[in-house]
Amino acid sequence: MQIYCSLWLVVDISSSFRCGEAAGCGAVGGQSLDEDLRLVERVKANDSVAFDTLVRKYRIRLFSIIYNMTSNRDDAFDLTQEVFIKAYRSIKKFSGKSAFFTWLYRIAINTAITQINKNRLHRFFSLEKIDEESAECHYFEYLVGKEKTERSIFLKELQENLNIALQKLSNKHRAVVVLCEVEGFSSADAAVVLKCSEGTVRSRLHYAKEQLKFHLHDYLR
Repeated sequence: MQIYCSLWLVVDISSSFRCGEAAGCGAVGGQSLDEDLRLVERVKANDSVAFDTLVRKYRIRLFSIIYNMTSNRDDAFDLTQEVFIKAYRSIKKFSGKSAFFTWLYRIAINTAITQINKNRLHRFFSLEKIDEESAECHYFEYLVGKEKTERSIFLKELQENLNIALQKLSNKHRAVVVLCEVEGFSSADAAVVLKCSEGTVRSRLHYAKEQLKFHLHDYLR
């Protein structure tokens, strides 16, 4: 089966996000988990329709996670497709011992971290472009919309500053914030995705929140 036949479903991610398709992020219910396992078994049997269904179900959530990790919409779009390719190629290794969505989100987090490290290396060798790249960034543009009211302007500024502060965290602390605070994961689910204990998740989250408060101090006071 040509796995690329399913990736057209990812194309309109940003417009779907604007229309509210991202609602319902976070942990997946029991009935949905059972459905995922059935779909995975069908994918293992080369059922392309089942894979299309999984892409539709998780494309917006993956885009959200990767965007909040990388702060780059183009990277998030490309990496979302890359995650689905990786998932398809390795899906026969999925044993079902954990929920499918935690397995898929782990691939997304690791793929995003790899891209972040590549970008850092690139910027190290292209220091003269940093100011130019920074000037062209428009964080959370698709979430804020085009309203010109004072409230929308304030929210845009807050989102921009929060996202900038988020990018100052280490990869492991950013990941736990994105999963728990942005995507609504429980400590238990985040621990499965990140392959660490719940205590570690809570500890990282507490530290990350303190760091965010520090970075946003001047803006919020």
